Amino acid sequence: MEWGVDVFLEIISVNKSYQSKSVKQDVLKGVNLQMDEGSIGVILGPSGSGKSTLMNIIGGVDRADNGKVIVNGIEVSSLKDDKLTDYRRDSIGFVFQYYNLIPNLNVWENVEIVSNISKNPLDIDKVLAAVGLASMKNRFPRELSGGEQQRVAIARAIVKNPKLMLCDEPTGALDYETSKEVLKLLQQINKDFGTTILMITHNAGIAEMSNRVFKLRSGEIIEAHDNLEPLPAERIEW
Repeated sequence: MEWGVDVFLEIISVNKSYQSKSVKQDVLKGVNLQMDEGSIGVILGPSGSGKSTLMNIIGGVDRADNGKVIVNGIEVSSLKDDKLTDYRRDSIGFVFQYYNLIPNLNVWENVEIVSNISKNPLDIDKVLAAVGLASMKNRFPRELSGGEQQRVAIARAIVKNPKLMLCDEPTGALDYETSKEVLKLLQQINKDFGTTILMITHNAGIAEMSNRVFKLRSGEIIEAHDNLEPLPAERIEW
């Protein structure tokens, strides 16, 4: 992959701080980041490094104090609130550490609720088949394992046919073997749907399956490098 040819995500000099009484906390400090379309990126960093804040800004959940965020040619950082809502709905798929499924809806219905508000959704049954849940579509979250619930969350994110999937510690609540299955699924979605995927994690092993790795410390990108030969998810170790 020749980087910089199909730039899809570009972050330019992004700063973010929070004010608590008389104390100002600088969370992001001049962050610069670039990813190409159809790639998998990983942001590595310990707790408190600013990973989730950065992901929320990319996803349009929060706003930077200054700097630019450009996704697929859209300058997200300059969008008004109504257009930012459209951007989140139409362009971004979110996957979190905790699955956030609706307990009184079955698998199919949990995915359908997102499909119904999407502009160009994929077929629900095809998506459930892609994540290995076709036979479980009538089950409720309480009847699923943690890995299966995370597969539902991934299906819910991908059914809207997003340009970008943002995954916040997607394996944080899972055991080792289940984590690898979920990561294998994300890699397969990237291959099958061409979806650009950005994950944040403290787990350095996950970086081995990505195309580009960013290390974030105390709100600053201290290193960025490419994996010319990303490993299959089943071969990564931690």
